[in-house]
Amino acid sequence: MTQGGRFLLATLCGLVLAGIVHIAVVMAIPYLSANDALSRARATLSNDTSVLIHAAETGGPPEAAEGWLPSQDPAVAVGICAYDLDDGPVRISAETGPLLESISVHGRGGAFYAVTDQAAVKGNIELVIMTRRQFDEALANADEDERNRDVRIVAPGREGFVVVRVLAALPSQQALANAAARSVSCTIDGPDE
Repeated sequence: MTQGGRFLLATLCGLVLAGIVHIAVVMAIPYLSANDALSRARATLSNDTSVLIHAAETGGPPEAAEGWLPSQDPAVAVGICAYDLDDGPVRISAETGPLLESISVHGRGGAFYAVTDQAAVKGNIELVIMTRRQFDEALANADEDERNRDVRIVAPGREGFVVVRVLAALPSQQALANAAARSVSCTIDGPDE
């Protein structure tokens, strides 16, 4: 092999190796990051309601919020609560009102379930997040009325968080949106409930 051929082969091998390392590093970032959304949301595990992390700012008086979320739409209030399914299934309850509201459930790999206020029954959204084993046990032990009452979601992992977004289209709706974003109940769903 000529010297030019060896140089070309070495350059090609170096580029392929650099590409593999680059892809591996990019894919590992979510697992190695200490400040990802799940890590920051864990601080809300002990709360029974969602925590306001971004307040709607449509012209009314400003409200305090956690603020670790990058700048969002100023008309949207964002609340968050974390869950750990080792403690049992988690019940998410939200009362809907006149404002557009959405709830999304996230795991380590991203969002895996979302619902809007249009799915509310009698002004309430009730979700129960559980592992596959918890779902099978609940299904085996539930009567017919209980099976039809809850929206049960099987999570891909034991840890995750719920994001609540409420739109304040007018300045007069700002306080209502912020209150709705922090009022979503996130509790362990015990057997006696």
